[in-house]
Amino acid sequence: MGSVAHMLPLLATIAIAIALVAAGWIIWDIRIRGNRLKMPVMEVVWPVTALYRGPLSVYWYRRWRVPADASVPERSMPVATTLAVSHCGAGCTLGDIVGSTLVFVVGLQLLGLALWPELAIDFVFAFTLGIIFQYLTIAPIRNRSRRDGLVAALKADTLSLIAFEVGLFAWMILVQLALFREGLHPTEMTFWFMMQIGMALGFLTAFPVNWWLVRSGVKERM
Repeated sequence: MGSVAHMLPLLATIAIAIALVAAGWIIWDIRIRGNRLKMPVMEVVWPVTALYRGPLSVYWYRRWRVPADASVPERSMPVATTLAVSHCGAGCTLGDIVGSTLVFVVGLQLLGLALWPELAIDFVFAFTLGIIFQYLTIAPIRNRSRRDGLVAALKADTLSLIAFEVGLFAWMILVQLALFREGLHPTEMTFWFMMQIGMALGFLTAFPVNWWLVRSGVKERM
């Protein structure tokens, strides 16, 4: 157990480095090589998802990206649901990164722990960014007013965002209260590695919810 704990920072550093390279490659392919996408918001979603899915996001990006000049293909339910969760997860990922960093910098604590304000602020940022991402998807497709587009985004992504955060938050509570009782902080690679795992779990908890949302037509078939 001691050897595993000793190796964990190195493993975390490798995992984060791989994820950053994957995200950087997608950005390079879109921005430098000029392979722009049909939906501009997906140019943000794909590299952000690579921050926790690493090379898998590169593989899915290469298979399922829709170039700006191409028509949108019909997607199977598993693919459509995976894309829907990716979209939701990108907002959650950015929100959790911003929220966790902010709580650490400000030094917020509740009951002697940064965990509780971190979860609350993470959720606020994740929910806000997730709804913005969904609005940027719905508004162009449905050609709605800002108000109608915002209402549609709330209907489409509220349950999805909550489901994603349930998986992530359950893992982070376990990490902070059981696995690392001495505490983990955003200055440590292990913290972000644990966050990566939590986001992957959030993807799994959000998948069945998104399947239902897409199947029922509440959420756009991406």
